[in-house]
Amino acid sequence: MTPLKLRPAFKDYLWGGTRLKTQFGKQSDLSIVAESWEVSCHKDGPSRVENGPLAGKTLPEALETLGRECLGAHGAALEEFPVLIKLIDAKQSLSVQVHPDDDYARRVEGEQGKNEMWLVLDCEPGAYLYYGFAKDITREEFAARIGDNTLTDVLRRVEVHPGDCLFIDAGTLHAIGPGLLIAEVQQSSNSTYRVYDFGRVGADGKPRELHIEKALDVTKLTRETRSTRPQGEREEGDGYAKTLLVRCPYFTTALMEVKTQAPLCVDEESFRALTVLDGSGTLRYPGGGMAFQKGDSFFLPAGLGACEIAGKCRVMTCEI
Repeated sequence: MTPLKLRPAFKDYLWGGTRLKTQFGKQSDLSIVAESWEVSCHKDGPSRVENGPLAGKTLPEALETLGRECLGAHGAALEEFPVLIKLIDAKQSLSVQVHPDDDYARRVEGEQGKNEMWLVLDCEPGAYLYYGFAKDITREEFAARIGDNTLTDVLRRVEVHPGDCLFIDAGTLHAIGPGLLIAEVQQSSNSTYRVYDFGRVGADGKPRELHIEKALDVTKLTRETRSTRPQGEREEGDGYAKTLLVRCPYFTTALMEVKTQAPLCVDEESFRALTVLDGSGTLRYPGGGMAFQKGDSFFLPAGLGACEIAGKCRVMTCEI
C-alpha cells in the first residue's frame, strides 16, 4: 500500500477569488477558484489520484479497487465515504446558510447531513463571519427577518484571525465573510439551504435560489456562544507540535506544525487524510516516500503503518 496523492475538483462560485491559484499553486483553467475539493468522493466533485497504478482514477474508483479495508474499521462500517475536505477562498461574503442533520438530509435530500469545521488560514484585518444567532429567536421572527432583509441584525458576528477554528454543527446558521481563506472538513454532503444572499444575482442575471422553508425546518433558534479556538491545546513533540482542532462523531482533525519531523501512525482503525497548508517536505511511509509542497493532499489507507512527515511545514490531518 502507498499513499494516494490527490488532484482536487475545483468550483468557480461567484464569491471566490484567485488565492488558491496564486498562494496554493492550484492549476485550473477557471478564472475564479472559490473552492478546491481536496479529498472528495462526492458525486458533485470527486478528487482524482495523481500517482501510482491508480493514477487518473477518481477517489471513489480507487477506493473500490483497494477495497473497503483501506477505510479502516471505522470507515468500513459506514455506507458512504464519510468526509469532504476543502480549501475555500472567499473574496466576497458567502450567503447566510444552514445545513441539515443526517435524519433530515437522508429523508429529504438522499444523502448525509452536514456537520463541518473551519480552520482560518488567512484573512484581511477586521475579517469576520456569522456564527449562529446573537440571541434566542422564534421561528416567526426568523421568517419575518428573512422577509424584510434584517436577518444579519440578529446574527452573531465574530471577528476572526488566522488559527481560529469553528465547529459548525448541522442546524447552525452561518456565513463566511469577505477576505477569508479557510480549510474546511465536513461530512460528505452538498446539502446547503441558502437563507439570505445580500441581493446578489447569478451568472444568469437572476437572484440566486433561496431555500427558506427547508431552512426554517432545520435551523437551531438558540443563541450561539461557542469559542472560535481549537478544542485542544498545542502539544510540543520532538521536532513538531500538534493541536487537536475538532473531535466529533464524524471526524477528528488536528494541525501538525513540523519543524524537522513528526511521526504519523496509520493503524487499522481509520485512514488518514493530509492537506499541506504551508511549507514543504517528504511524506515517508513503509517502502517509500513522496515529496510534497503547500496545497498538496493525500489519502493514506488504513493499516499503512508507521509514517513520518519530514520537513518544515504545517499539515492538517483528518481521521474518523
